[in-house]
Amino acid sequence: MRLSRYILPTMKEDPSDAVIVSHKLMMRAGLIRKESAGMYIYLPLGFRVLRKIINIVREEMDRAGAFEFLMPELTNADLWKESGRWDTMGPEMIRIKDRNSIEYALAPTHEEAFTSAVRSLISSYRDLPLNVYQINTKFRDEIRPRFGVMRSKEFIMKDAYSFDIDEAGLEESYQTMRKTYRRIFERCGLETIPVQADTGSMGGSNSEEFMVASEVGEEALLICKSCDYKANQERAEYLRAPEKNTESIQKIETVDTPNVRTIDDLVKFFNCSADKFLKSIIYIADNKPVMAVVPGSREINELKLKNYLSAKEFELAPNNVVEEVTAAPVGFAGPVNDFKIRTVFDISVKEIVNGITGANIADKHFKNVNPGHDFNIKDETDITIAVEGDMCPKCGKPMIVKRGIEVGHIFKLGYKYTKAMNLTVLNENSKEIHPIMGCYGIGVNRTIAAVIEQNNDDRGIKWPLSISPFHVHLIGLGKSGEEIKMADEIYSAIIDSGLEVIYDDRKASPGFKFADADLVGIPVKVTIGKSYFTNKEIEVKLRNSKDMKDIKKISKENFLIFLKDLKNLIDNEGNSAIELFEKLN
Repeated sequence: MRLSRYILPTMKEDPSDAVIVSHKLMMRAGLIRKESAGMYIYLPLGFRVLRKIINIVREEMDRAGAFEFLMPELTNADLWKESGRWDTMGPEMIRIKDRNSIEYALAPTHEEAFTSAVRSLISSYRDLPLNVYQINTKFRDEIRPRFGVMRSKEFIMKDAYSFDIDEAGLEESYQTMRKTYRRIFERCGLETIPVQADTGSMGGSNSEEFMVASEVGEEALLICKSCDYKANQERAEYLRAPEKNTESIQKIETVDTPNVRTIDDLVKFFNCSADKFLKSIIYIADNKPVMAVVPGSREINELKLKNYLSAKEFELAPNNVVEEVTAAPVGFAGPVNDFKIRTVFDISVKEIVNGITGANIADKHFKNVNPGHDFNIKDETDITIAVEGDMCPKCGKPMIVKRGIEVGHIFKLGYKYTKAMNLTVLNENSKEIHPIMGCYGIGVNRTIAAVIEQNNDDRGIKWPLSISPFHVHLIGLGKSGEEIKMADEIYSAIIDSGLEVIYDDRKASPGFKFADADLVGIPVKVTIGKSYFTNKEIEVKLRNSKDMKDIKKISKENFLIFLKDLKNLIDNEGNSAIELFEKLN
């Protein structure tokens, strides 16, 4: 491909609205252009990368025995109502009506559509196990699209759904997908961290996210370096190992605390640590008020609480509800009272001795509050957020926190959709049963961004060989007709070797060409310049070389051997040409 005839609108400066590295470089390197908020056009260079990732995903899914479909992007509202999710998906799902007032969703996911399709295709246990997938556009009405293709309104996703006869079959399908995902991301040149995760609105039990460590990641990961425990902060647990409190239990007292509402205010007022307090927060879960009580040094994990309550709708209670429930202004709630509402305690609360909590009276708190004496704990579970330094629930060693970008997610869905949508098959005894489902998603756009976040420097992108838009970036520096002809011959030789090559034959300065080459980030840079015109030496440099001066000058004969070895490396799924480069002489 000659760059003089190619569409490659590179940019010298970062776009004003780009915050993270991948967004900046995708724009500057001419991979994408913004059409509107959360909507991007893939230019030829970006589309080549997109296709390569899609091909890897497709090859590995097919290898795993899955069958590819192509589903409508519009799904009928009746399917969503059948599953019960039409009213629970929230405002991020884009709903529309056609001219006949029939309702549809621009699907953010396809559990309902695939369950409906499979329902019409299978009838017997002999049709199972079954794994079906698609690579298609999804839609999400993000309130604030950001980070380029990392969080956009329109995105490309591979979503797959397994159907099995029983839980043992689901476990086998799930493990197959775990291995498949690892292979997909390895082939893309990505280092991923698989972590335990929450299933969210999809439902189900077991769930695992494939994360890429990044300082700009939206997810926080709790990781134990002493064992294999890794979890998304939404799901992460931690070992509770409180020191034995030897305080003698004191009698409860009421203390005047005018305008002392927050934990920080209370710490200063009572001159004690935050873990002495019982923090009580009121929520609305499926239209009913619920109180959550945690130690004052901890934050409530609202997702854990929502899941524990099995709530479809969940939000912080407005001030008027708090006042109605507690008979006090916000900031003075506490569990010492004969509440008629459900109260959920974190499992650490029972260890507090002579604690401090709101008195459910304006400007008053109780001190010397003790579980079992001043209030009873009937409903307790883990509802707090794990943080760095907390003890690993598996081995008891301190955990660290890393930021991460989610690129893949696998679920065990269970029977949620097959039961709700009445998908049945006949078992060996001719009895109708519901198959059990799994769900497996990969964000294709996000994978591109994640690769760039993990492979870049101050000059631009550094593509792995497997998904690079081209394998070789040829730079011709000839001025005369004869010199240009010599560079053209090398261009033809690279094409004949079976490698993909972009040839910078533009009438531009060497500095401009080299800067574009580093920005675009093709793994192998080949220069036909003065060394070749005078000494027949071809200059070869790898993009991921740390030393800008690390250039090999080799003969045409050795260059052709290098091209052959490079092609073999790519064919055998190698992602680094460093060893080949080091052998050049």
